[in-house]
Amino acid sequence: MAVIVKYVVERNGEEKMTFTSKSEADAYDKMLDIADELFTFLGESELIEDEAKQEEMSLYLAKHKEDLLIALGAKRKPAPKKAKIKAVQDEESDAA
Repeated sequence: MAVIVKYVVERNGEEKMTFTSKSEADAYDKMLDIADELFTFLGESELIEDEAKQEEMSLYLAKHKEDLLIALGAKRKPAPKKAKIKAVQDEESDAA
């Protein structure tokens, strides 16, 4: 018999998602918290009257939080991985 640990994210008595990793469950729960805050924020704007669309937009923005922060200028866009590898190789050859 195997023992399986599951982490369940629940909102308002409704099971949203199940994870095998606590960190993944915590990240999903945090994303839902952000979506809730964005839903309220969008609701105050009265730009999106349809609550289903407002919820959809809130979830989209929360799921793409990193891209949103970059677009708002609150975070820098990460350098492409190839450029990082080349930079490290150039540094190594300069040091030699």
